Amino acid sequence: MDLGLKGKKALVCASSKGLGKGCAAALAAEGVDLVLNARGAEALEATAAELRAFGVSVTAVAADITTEEGQAKVLEAAGQVDILVTNAGGPPPGLWKDWGREDFIKALDANMLAPIALMTALLPGMCDRGWGRVVNITSQSVKAPIPQLGLSNSARTGLTGYVAGTSRQVAEFGVTINNLLPGIHATDRAASLDSGVVAKEGITMDEARARREATIPARRYGTAEEFGKACAFLCSVHSGFIVGQNLLLDGGGTNFTI
Repeated sequence: MDLGLKGKKALVCASSKGLGKGCAAALAAEGVDLVLNARGAEALEATAAELRAFGVSVTAVAADITTEEGQAKVLEAAGQVDILVTNAGGPPPGLWKDWGREDFIKALDANMLAPIALMTALLPGMCDRGWGRVVNITSQSVKAPIPQLGLSNSARTGLTGYVAGTSRQVAEFGVTINNLLPGIHATDRAASLDSGVVAKEGITMDEARARREATIPARRYGTAEEFGKACAFLCSVHSGFIVGQNLLLDGGGTNFTI
């Protein structure tokens, strides 16, 4: 299927590796020019070089997208874009009694306020041009909160509420906003969570992963490649009637009928 994206321009955040890189690669394969962002310059430049092999323009901007300074730097480099993919690493796990105000502020900055700031900056241009796509990478936890991820639960659910209203205000201009909700995928985030289980229970990484895989109906972790292809479809010309939705990519792990 031709997604109709050749010649479009996308800003993809946290895209040097993991799910962000999967999304960037899928868009590059469709002929989309890219502005990539991540904090680590070395990994970001390596990814940029890799994706240029698709024959598209790739601009790499090393900056912390969770800060106002980082957002300004990325937006200046990006200019007008047709597609925005927001993404940021999740806050650390823990217990409710471990978190104070500053912990919540950091989580909100990364997983709610940064995506909102980028949308606020880029949606007007998309609306003026009559076409645009925004995909926010959030988490399955907005459907089924994960007890030890209370910081992430809170911030990402706030973003979900914002998108629910805003997406319906911009849809008439040919702009869609949707959220992708990953379950466990074979990324650094999964390794970090599994490492916590290893440290707590004294088991091996293989045992921790096998235990988690057993809780997933698909009996495996997702891949960044398949996640990226789902993102590319939501960015495509065929997705214009999908508005304000939360698409789970979790191998069936979240037990919902809707």
